[in-house]
Amino acid sequence: MSGEVAVLGAGMHPWGKWGKGFVEYGTVAARAALADAGVDWRDVGSIVGADTVRGGYPGYVAGATFAKALGWQGARVASVYAACASGAQAVNTARAQILSGLADVVLVVGADAAPKGFFRPAGGDRPDDPDWLRFRVLGATNPAYFGLYARRRMAVHGDTLEDFAQVKVKNAAAGALNPNARYRKAVTAEEVAASAVVADPLRLLDICATSDGAAALVLSSMEFARRHGAADPVRIRAVSTVTPTYPTTVLDLPDIATDSAAVVEPGGRSFRASIAHAAYEEAGVGPQDLSLAEVYDLSTSLELQWYEELGLCGEGEGAKLLREGATALGGRIPVNTSGGLASFGEAVPAQAIAQVCELTWQLRGTAGDRQVEGARAGITANQGLFGHGSSVVAVR
Repeated sequence: MSGEVAVLGAGMHPWGKWGKGFVEYGTVAARAALADAGVDWRDVGSIVGADTVRGGYPGYVAGATFAKALGWQGARVASVYAACASGAQAVNTARAQILSGLADVVLVVGADAAPKGFFRPAGGDRPDDPDWLRFRVLGATNPAYFGLYARRRMAVHGDTLEDFAQVKVKNAAAGALNPNARYRKAVTAEEVAASAVVADPLRLLDICATSDGAAALVLSSMEFARRHGAADPVRIRAVSTVTPTYPTTVLDLPDIATDSAAVVEPGGRSFRASIAHAAYEEAGVGPQDLSLAEVYDLSTSLELQWYEELGLCGEGEGAKLLREGATALGGRIPVNTSGGLASFGEAVPAQAIAQVCELTWQLRGTAGDRQVEGARAGITANQGLFGHGSSVVAVR
């Protein structure tokens, strides 16, 4: 049995701060994906929703919510929560249903109307929750973690503030070409440097915002795609959802300590690298086969880390790859051609789905002014709290 499923449709609601509810955003994205696929909602056999969050915790059962909004028609339903990896987990659930024969066509939807400011836990005492602990015990907000990680890269690899700023410059240039992006304005390195310090050494423009937005996909079996007239669709070839391996020797959100490596020798890969490795292994491709990548740029320094974890360059060479222009539009391996979270902001349950939407449009050759010439294969990389890995490989 082939492990591939077809991407028949992709749709989004533009991201921003619109003052409406997440159901409206998700419904717009879902209908756009259905129209793009040429599939009637009544022909969808299952709907998988990536759960919307409130205060850092799942608050809405998204699958049934969107099924009701689109009109009850008896489809199977599932809801998935994996923090920022929720969208990829939803894609994986849909793929499993298709490959197992439970459904020929599955709609995947994620949407959010995010609160202003950084994400934080809901009220109440939860001393067994590492996310609650890092806020309440250390006061370590997400930007504090981003700043610590940036300092680590500066100390270990020699990255500079100018390197971090250039990540934002690159992504803003791509986002300016994307009609779905929240921020559609080119940015200079001087503007990044002049923005307010949030968590030293990172400035406001080094860190992504929180946003409203939605993304949706229509996935199907390859047989249905052929019957539907899609002879050469974009195909999802692999989805990685791995967890960390003991011992973890690099601090990783939300944990506030690393494991001891005194007894057990650390493995050869970090958690993030293992996410990509599993996707490559399943897909039968490697970094050298990629045309583009969409990565989880919560901050500019974290994007540089993903270059290395995806195997686009060697350890410590992320900034060098950036300086060479390899990851910009027109470069050897463009990264975040959508504009990334730098241009969109976080709408948590939608962002991993939005990454697959971008791969779909790029692999179809319909990405407009940000099109990667001859795109044939792409990878996404995302990561959710509590050990949720997330990577999708799509090919054409």
